[in-house]
Amino acid sequence: MRAIRRFTVRPVLPPALAALGDLANNLRWSWHPPTQDVFAEVDPKLWESTGRDPVRMLGEVPKARFDELAADAGFVERLAAVERDLAAYLSEDRWYQRRVQDGPKAIGYFSPEFGITAVLPQYSGGLGILAGDHLKAASDLGVPIVGVGLLYRHGYFKQALSREGWQQESYPVLDPDGLPISLLREPDGTRATISIDLPDGPPLIARIWVAKVGRVPLLMLDADVEGNPQHYVDVTDRLYGGNSEHRLRQELLLGVGGVRALRVFSQLTGHPAPEVFHTNEGHAGFLGIERIRELTVAEDGPGVDWDTAVEMGRASTVFTTHTPVPAGIDRFPRTLIEQYFGELGATPGVPLDKLLALGTEDYAGGDATVFNMAVMGFRLAQRANGVSQLHGHVSREMFNGLWPAFDEAEVPIGSITNGVHAPTWVAREMFDLAAAQGADTHSDDVDSFLSVVDKVPGNEMWAVKRQLRQRLVLDARKRLTKSWQQRGVASAELKWIDNALSPDVLTIGFARRAASYKRLTLMMRDPERLKSLLLHPERPIQLVIAGKAHPADDGGKKLIQDIVRLSDDPEIRHRIVFLPNYDIAMAQPLYPGCDVWLNNPLRPYEACGTSGMKAALNGGLNLSVLDGWWDEWYDGDNGWAIPTADGVEDVDKRDDLEAAALYDLIENEVAPRFYDDDAEGVPTRWLEMVRHTLKSLGPKVLATRMVRDYVRDLYAPACNNARLLNADYAGASRLAAWKKRVKAAWPSVRVEHVESSGVGDAAEVGAVLSVRAFVSLGDLTADDVHVQVLHGKIDSNDVLTDVTVRDLALAETYDGGRFRFDGDIELDRGGPFGYTVRVIPRNELLTSVAELGVVAIA
Repeated sequence: MRAIRRFTVRPVLPPALAALGDLANNLRWSWHPPTQDVFAEVDPKLWESTGRDPVRMLGEVPKARFDELAADAGFVERLAAVERDLAAYLSEDRWYQRRVQDGPKAIGYFSPEFGITAVLPQYSGGLGILAGDHLKAASDLGVPIVGVGLLYRHGYFKQALSREGWQQESYPVLDPDGLPISLLREPDGTRATISIDLPDGPPLIARIWVAKVGRVPLLMLDADVEGNPQHYVDVTDRLYGGNSEHRLRQELLLGVGGVRALRVFSQLTGHPAPEVFHTNEGHAGFLGIERIRELTVAEDGPGVDWDTAVEMGRASTVFTTHTPVPAGIDRFPRTLIEQYFGELGATPGVPLDKLLALGTEDYAGGDATVFNMAVMGFRLAQRANGVSQLHGHVSREMFNGLWPAFDEAEVPIGSITNGVHAPTWVAREMFDLAAAQGADTHSDDVDSFLSVVDKVPGNEMWAVKRQLRQRLVLDARKRLTKSWQQRGVASAELKWIDNALSPDVLTIGFARRAASYKRLTLMMRDPERLKSLLLHPERPIQLVIAGKAHPADDGGKKLIQDIVRLSDDPEIRHRIVFLPNYDIAMAQPLYPGCDVWLNNPLRPYEACGTSGMKAALNGGLNLSVLDGWWDEWYDGDNGWAIPTADGVEDVDKRDDLEAAALYDLIENEVAPRFYDDDAEGVPTRWLEMVRHTLKSLGPKVLATRMVRDYVRDLYAPACNNARLLNADYAGASRLAAWKKRVKAAWPSVRVEHVESSGVGDAAEVGAVLSVRAFVSLGDLTADDVHVQVLHGKIDSNDVLTDVTVRDLALAETYDGGRFRFDGDIELDRGGPFGYTVRVIPRNELLTSVAELGVVAIA
């Protein structure tokens, strides 16, 4: 019999145990083992059976047990100790307070998903996990970020398998009252809400939930509000579900509603308003439109003009793109945007034609009938980045059409390589190994922490890795048993699972979304050769595989089914397993338990990929295609690079070649090194690679490094630029007027003539080339431009490579807006040499030579 209503009854804690509630409602417990230990002590069995969910566990603890704990002086003191530790963590100065002078008072960080902990299932994969790690690292560093997202009633789907191995989805209902979050309330106790006008009914009302992620508040908007029509309620039903219109409504709520939620939050709590806005992918891009509305037509706004508002918004906005493929970008029909942003739409008063122009693909190869969220993101953010060096390069190529007059290297998209939050992903046993050698595991000094790596005895390190492998094996067996039972197999048929996997066999992990470019089944290209590796008499391997396919992706589901059918083979099922429902709870024993992390995407389609980082911090070695982060940080001794058949057009042939290379590496290099034991049974050569991996990759792959990079390279400069435009908007108005004047005058800007002297057709190294450029600037002045000489090597087509750029100096002024600029170039290397001259706009508030998209070239 179904209940007609569901809700959660929260426990009443004795006064002596009140801190349990405070600890449970700050998600710092999810990466703080001492707090987890206190919760486990409350009821060890309940702690495990509730999935280590403190809110759920406390709701199920009998009153008698609470009374018993309240009378236990030792427990009460341990509870008080972690409470004091949390209070200090929340209040003390950290890296940002100590090291960042006059940085932004607050940063709004928008993302459609956040992977903080398995008990708050508001994530689907890498984008959400990255966002969660970003918030946690910001908290550890004291960076004043405020997260903004949506609260999905069903979260992402839970994955199970049919008898035939086909992915099946289910969507359990989440009760917000049973989650570690709380409603934002008005002073009178009523719930705080925001509203958005939509064209097909009354305003959409959303309430605001707040999760405490250490020091960082995370605001989550929820449309499941009484009075909303059902199609409004369904806006926050599930992550990445529904049709294009449903997705647009979600992104409206995230972007427009998110800005409004931040305003309400600041008003009610006194929290500083964000000075910088960071949109994590294009999903939240409409935040820029709402900020323009605030500045131009809002009743309590300054009422500036459109161009001034755009400059104010751009200066303080950071846009991070995560996709290396056009198919990963949200694109909506222009007609749908017109419908939702018309006169009665979400941002009334914002000119529809100008809004549409922001997302228009008005470049070669673009589609004028669609509105591109990434294009809008770039146009409304003065600073943009990819998430690895290679991805930055790929992104500059992908979006070069927005800046067609510039070479790829000058397209204004930088890169900050992702990182992972070590306290979340590193097994505590690894921290204990370092602590035993005197390392301060709570220190910000990463170098001193990693300096003890060489001091840890090899036999101790190896014993810990076996312990972690054993933990993974036991966890995998439990998951296998549950999965097979869900597939309809009787328990009596599952005795074989007792011997599935082994803590003494080389364990290779592979877990990611089942997108085609990630090539989930590459390892299966030659089943017989794979089988020989799995069953090798002296050097066997075992594979632990996990991943979800999007519910609408039958191709991805077929890949999973192929893996499952292979792993069902009685001959090898003890050596290869597919674990359904990949999530944070599965990942936390998976990464530490693997010896090798496999990654074999089709290069260069992996934007970054962070799972291999997590494995590396747990003493695992990477076996990966040189893509994403591995392309920049592989050094030949910290793992293995799978050779790629770049340039081979036949997809099947390319996969065959790369699969063969993968098999060769495992058979001839990876497995022999793993099983090369010394007299004590310790593989010393393997551990040499592990130590080198920890020292070479450890400082680089941390989310704290990533967040520091964002602060230094993007947040602080964005804040400074916004402040330079000043509070009364006069600076922004002047910049907007200057840009308008420059663009209007640019058709008259040209390089009329270039002279050079000092060298002939052949020159020697050390010679000086003098360059004179005669330019016409029309209505512009010499102060409005840079006149530059670009010089360097040239290829067989006279194209400049390895370019050096140097400004020429104003030498003479003539009538009619004509000028001469001079400069000298010392020829410091031999070989073919070439140069050219160009004119670009100049303004101290520009962050890129390509920002205006105009250039005049000789």
